[in-house]
Amino acid sequence: MADTQSRNKWNNIYQEKTPGTAEPCALLREFAHLLPTAGAALDVASGLGGNALWLARRGLDTTALDISDVAVQRINDYAHAQTLNLRGQTVDFTQEDVPPGAFDVIVVSHYLERRLAPQLRAALRPGGLLFYQTFVQETVDAQAPKNLQFRLTPNELLQLFNGLHVIYYREEGRVGDAAQGLRNVAQLIVQRRD
Repeated sequence: MADTQSRNKWNNIYQEKTPGTAEPCALLREFAHLLPTAGAALDVASGLGGNALWLARRGLDTTALDISDVAVQRINDYAHAQTLNLRGQTVDFTQEDVPPGAFDVIVVSHYLERRLAPQLRAALRPGGLLFYQTFVQETVDAQAPKNLQFRLTPNELLQLFNGLHVIYYREEGRVGDAAQGLRNVAQLIVQRRD
C-alpha cells in the first residue's frame, strides 16, 4: 500500500533527526510581519515541525499534521517539554481531509498534494493567510524531487488558489542568471477575504 510505504519512508528519515532544530521556511520568516498575534495555525506535512514550532513560539495555537507517526510523536514530546501550544496529528493527506473554517494561518512547505487546494482554501477563516512554498518543474539544479508529480508547472500555484487575494507571489524558473535569485520553488501568500 502506497501510504504505508510513504509512512515507513518518512518514519525512517525522522527517526534520525532531532525536533526543534529545523528552521521555518524562508517564506514564513521573511513575511512574519503579516502573521496575526493570536489565532489558530496549521502546518501541513510538518515533518519535525520547523514551521509549527516557530508558529507556536509566536503565540499561535498550532496543529502539525504529517504522515509520519514518528515525527508526530517527537513533535508532541518536544512541544510538551517546551510547554508550547502545539498538537501533532498523524494524517495521510491522500485520503483524509482538512477541517473547514478552522485556521487563521496555514503553512505548506515543500509538499504538493493538489487535491488539498480546495480544502486548504475552505480551512481558512475569513482574513486567514495561506503561506505556500514548494518545488517547481523548471529547476536549475537537482534539489527538487525527481518525480514531476511533486513539482508545480509554471504558475500552477496561482491557479490552485485562484479566488483568494494574492499578497505575494514569486516564481523565477530559469529566467536570467540562474546562479542568483530564488530558484527551484514557487512562493505564494494569499488571504481569504470573504
